[in-house]
Amino acid sequence: MTSAILRDFLSETLMKKLLNALVLTGLVGVPAVALAEDSPHSLSANVTLTTDYIFRGISQTGGDPAIQGGLDYTHSSGFYLGTWASNVGWIEDFQGYGSGNMEIDLYGGFRGKIGKSDFTFDVGAIQYWYPGERYNNIFAFTPTDADTTELYGAVGWKWFTVKYSYYVSDEVFGFANADGSDYLAISGSLPVGETGLTLGASWGTFNFDNNSDYDYDDWSISAAYDMGKLSKVTEGVTVGLKYTDTNADDTFWIDANLHQMGEGTATVWVTKAF
Repeated sequence: MTSAILRDFLSETLMKKLLNALVLTGLVGVPAVALAEDSPHSLSANVTLTTDYIFRGISQTGGDPAIQGGLDYTHSSGFYLGTWASNVGWIEDFQGYGSGNMEIDLYGGFRGKIGKSDFTFDVGAIQYWYPGERYNNIFAFTPTDADTTELYGAVGWKWFTVKYSYYVSDEVFGFANADGSDYLAISGSLPVGETGLTLGASWGTFNFDNNSDYDYDDWSISAAYDMGKLSKVTEGVTVGLKYTDTNADDTFWIDANLHQMGEGTATVWVTKAF
């Protein structure tokens, strides 16, 4: 993102900011870039509306809806780059920023098959960026920086994936001196024949270095349906339902609005892929 775009973000309302970002990245109201069929390059994009933004079991919007969008570039070699954005609420309500309600992710890596087997791999890095004003005028303190750098590696087999994430930034989602924290996730995604329905489940465990009171496990079950099975008009549209829960300590994982960020939550979402 350029500084000019970022200034636009910070000068508009939350939803308008994200919608502007999606337009600028070609996700809304702009035709997709057409590439030759034999080109090694490909672009894809997506827009999602969800009743709550849940990240690894923790609500990022305090139970409120979110609008999200992403843009990805992939090379036939397996190299990829992408960006993704969403509105968030925890930057102010939990972290204590004076202002800030956006998450912008930048990521890149390499993925592919392992030989001729059914196993796959994915290695890369992601930068979570939370633009905003860290100085809090109400409480007169400067919160810890929420920006976070993560390295990850994953191995998949057919419908199952094991992913390990390791944090190399000094601060990890606002926790100080937390470099060396990690997150391990095991997930499965099973298509139900040719119906367009996919069932999913996941389990993960987050360990915060030097902040162990905030450690927790999370798990989820989900169902998603490809609306393209019904009509060409709804091609690229997926709707889903997901239930997520954690064993996060309510004493620590609570925001300024007294919302328990790790409580059991059912979310409904709809995604349009381009």
